Amino acid sequence: MTVIVCILLPRFQLAVAAGGRAELLQAPIALAPEPGSAQRVGEASLAAEAFGVHPGMALGEALARCPRLALVPPDPAGVADRWERLLVRLEAIGAAIESERPGLACFDAHGLLRLHGGIEGVLAAAQRGLRVPMHLGVAPSRFAAVAAASRARVRRPVIVSGDREQARVHLAPLPVALLRARPSLADLPQALERLGIGTLGELAAIAPAALADRFGTVGLLAHELASGGDGALRPRPAAEFVRESLELPEAASGTQLEHGLGLLIDRLLARRERRDRTLRAVVLSAVLVEHGGTWREQVVFRQALAQAGRMRLALVPRLALMPAPAEVLRLSVQRFGPPAVDQRSLLEDPAAARAARLYEAVHQARAAAGPDAALRVLEVDPGSRFPERRAVLAPFQGEP
Repeated sequence: MTVIVCILLPRFQLAVAAGGRAELLQAPIALAPEPGSAQRVGEASLAAEAFGVHPGMALGEALARCPRLALVPPDPAGVADRWERLLVRLEAIGAAIESERPGLACFDAHGLLRLHGGIEGVLAAAQRGLRVPMHLGVAPSRFAAVAAASRARVRRPVIVSGDREQARVHLAPLPVALLRARPSLADLPQALERLGIGTLGELAAIAPAALADRFGTVGLLAHELASGGDGALRPRPAAEFVRESLELPEAASGTQLEHGLGLLIDRLLARRERRDRTLRAVVLSAVLVEHGGTWREQVVFRQALAQAGRMRLALVPRLALMPAPAEVLRLSVQRFGPPAVDQRSLLEDPAAARAARLYEAVHQARAAAGPDAALRVLEVDPGSRFPERRAVLAPFQGEP
């Protein structure tokens, strides 16, 4: 039996960028587009949503609907740090977390029921661990749990017990706008509303073939979610939070910024928490002088390493992407690699060496693009007339 718990912190990114939730009550505000990205607003306050502004809306349309809309510079580094600390607290109760975006986390509570004394004990442990106001939802599927959390209130969770049929009944009266919680379906609710489909129950009543003919695989996914189903959770690997920061005496750039980065690299490699492990991926971030915003860049090394010189060669070019001078520079570990004390054999088998390089490349690809970055082709029905039935993609497994 699957028991999915969803923890929702509404407008988490906007609250962090604005400096607190009290700022969200004063005027209609929304997150401004990030530099170099599409001109679309991010999360919006309740006052802005009353004018019809929603995340992902074009900037011009948002300003046309709400001329008094105030735009807050995004704070990706602050959001990532704050959310990482909350996830570490949540993992401390034994939960394997899947987080699609900051402010939304799901985990399967089936293995924690006996540990914490039932679902109420699991929810109480999550509240004690996070120590922040949150909305909690429980359901048999991930999407139903997210929908339940969106209807819940602080300290009043919404629990949907049963199987897929009970989840479908719970979702039936809810609006199709909830599909925006899934990034791949962000543009679908508007098209459905134009066709007169306003609730998830109406969407589930449509034949899947008709949705596939009109919307393709996106329509089939929306029908599956509206019917109470969803895919399996993909928990993130548990990691330690190791970070070094450096306050610059004045707005630094150029050579001065490179020297500061070199100092951060030396400090990070000297941390006791590293335990002689190599670094596979790091995050370089900064607090900018202009507008008080932040900048964040993920860097995945071509090979897990622990040499300061090689790290400097990989990270220094990323400083040129910084949109403004920085007053605080930060460097944190996103994923560790194997121990650095790896002694090579005197006579190395060429096949084993190639296999080791292959698996190292697989690890690097997954660190950069997620678990689906490395797949293998598995033959299922080679004699089929339909190409999509001859083979399927499966995760690449195995170790050297």
